[in-house]
Amino acid sequence: MKNLNLLISILFIAILSSSCQSPSIPKKENPEIKNIILLIGDGMGLGAVYSAMTVSPTPLNIERCQYTGFSKTFSLTDYITDSAAGGTALSCGRKTKNGVLGQDTLGNKFKSILEIAEDNGLSTGLVSTSAITHATPASFIAHVPNRDAYEDIALEYLKTDIDVFIGGGIDHFYRRADKLNLLDSLKSRGYEVDTTLESILSSTSLKLAGLNVPIHNPFRLDGRGNMLPLASKKAIEILSQNPKGFFLMIEGSQIDWAGHGNLAANLIDETLDFDQAVGFALDFAQKDGHTLVIVTADHETGGVTITGGDLSKHEAILNFSTTNHTAVMVPVYSFGPGSENFTGIFDNTSIFEKMVKLYNFKL
Repeated sequence: MKNLNLLISILFIAILSSSCQSPSIPKKENPEIKNIILLIGDGMGLGAVYSAMTVSPTPLNIERCQYTGFSKTFSLTDYITDSAAGGTALSCGRKTKNGVLGQDTLGNKFKSILEIAEDNGLSTGLVSTSAITHATPASFIAHVPNRDAYEDIALEYLKTDIDVFIGGGIDHFYRRADKLNLLDSLKSRGYEVDTTLESILSSTSLKLAGLNVPIHNPFRLDGRGNMLPLASKKAIEILSQNPKGFFLMIEGSQIDWAGHGNLAANLIDETLDFDQAVGFALDFAQKDGHTLVIVTADHETGGVTITGGDLSKHEAILNFSTTNHTAVMVPVYSFGPGSENFTGIFDNTSIFEKMVKLYNFKL
């Protein structure tokens, strides 16, 4: 009898509990993605990231990202990519030969995510600490067989509707072998052309060509200052005025150059500088709610290993195995709507494919 009463009590409690459960709530879909900010730390591998984490007295902005994956970086012809082929894979979703930008080895042009965004009415921009005609920014806008054809790449800027580009390389637009003055050509197309960081940051124009140094900016430790994070913030400010959305690529170019030179202090400092730009992108995305931020690299440079250090003293000891690029996978960090798509291990061309899909573009 006791066992029967116990069984009845258990059944009654189970029925009562099931009747009190809340109805299932449909899973809320991600917000519409209107903006994508792609940040490329050129040559930035895990050694660069973790050494910067070690040295920084506060957590890096990169650590705010919600998801992490890894990208394979080989090019069409080489196990170890260069920045031209690596940039083209990210910008166009296609493998190509080292040294080639935005096209295949036969000269067939690839369309970049920046160009596709333009076709869909979005505003677009590029920011770099190198010349804006250098391989990584050029891969989003140029279609040339030789990454070193800087004056040809400068001409490519006049063939697009890009809204903002900020970096070095004014000589490729102005002091040219063909004597063309592309600065006047830009002005005739409605661009405000600014040649100092101060004038770039104070601009109120929606069409801005910011070319602040003859070729490349120096390392930050050699006097560049906060050009990259401030220029990145300015580009976001301008592009975000388009209600349809925008695409922006930001490159921390000189992590790569520090790797080539086996310059540990510069490599860490350039990564910290790049991380400040990441912070501005994340701050905007967090406030906006419709912005996806992707942080990655085109390849690793220097074979950076951390062979010692002290977390309490914020010290890291770096060794380098090469002065060139390496074939190791590079990290991919993401934040915002759609960021869950960037986990696992995937090819670098997949980043382009994911961006096109998340924008809901029809190719």
